[in-house]
Amino acid sequence: MEMGEPSSRTTISAGLHQSGLYGRVANRKPLLSKRHITACLEIAKRHLKDSPITRNKILWSDKTKIELFVLNAKLYVWRKPGTIPTVKHGGGSIMLWGCSSEAETGQDRVKDERAKYREILDENLLQSAQDLGLGRSFTFQQDNDTKHTANTKHEWLQNVLECP
Repeated sequence: MEMGEPSSRTTISAGLHQSGLYGRVANRKPLLSKRHITACLEIAKRHLKDSPITRNKILWSDKTKIELFVLNAKLYVWRKPGTIPTVKHGGGSIMLWGCSSEAETGQDRVKDERAKYREILDENLLQSAQDLGLGRSFTFQQDNDTKHTANTKHEWLQNVLECP
């Protein structure tokens, strides 16, 4: 085929296949495995009979990493199997941390991804508990990420709700 000549879709596909490129929808993985879902359900069942006073004294927290230049939609790509696309210098990311009680939302913070989790807790956790009227004796719920469960993170946390 000469440059500038019209060509069919099948001709182009055949040429791409000869070069080892195949069209596919990029893989996605589930947010939670069946094991995690089962563990979360078991924890919820154990706390069903907690009193309203106990539930009102829980400060729930979560964080999420937001990456720049990442699409959440299905993406159809032409690439060799096993090829992982990259953005120069990582593309950048931010971390969003927030908390809430049964009654209302506490503080939220947008941080550079390099920010330390302990730093975020130091700056926001106790103030959020105070703002939400939880007093000094409350239960803190966080996910079970190893960065959050290291001994240095818990040296001043006494009541932490279990999480799978």
